[in-house]
Amino acid sequence: MARVTVEDCILNIPNRFDLVVTAAQRAKQISSGMPLTIDRDNDKDAVVSLREIADKTIDLSLVTEEIIQHFQKKTGFDPSDRIEDESDYASTNLVTEAFEDAQQYAPSADQGGGMSFVEENVEVDD
Repeated sequence: MARVTVEDCILNIPNRFDLVVTAAQRAKQISSGMPLTIDRDNDKDAVVSLREIADKTIDLSLVTEEIIQHFQKKTGFDPSDRIEDESDYASTNLVTEAFEDAQQYAPSADQGGGMSFVEENVEVDD
């Protein structure tokens, strides 16, 4: 088993941060069942992904595209997301009212906003 080093991989992905994210995504792909492009040699998924990057046996653009899709929240506008009837407005208003009630009892900035310790003069009889 040959050792894989960062220097081997950095030739293909020059930014070390990109290298880490790409190797982690490829390791996730391997653990989810995607086929390997090299022999495993009893290595863990992270080591196999680094070896694949160093040997240039995977298409890095496909891995990068999957990273982007993984981090995207929403790809477009869906008309079914719109609130259609009054019952949806009612549930939304309940949440808004609960938030406003919570804000009413929260300490404001002029009140210090947190815990305060006050010294008190206490007289003790002996």
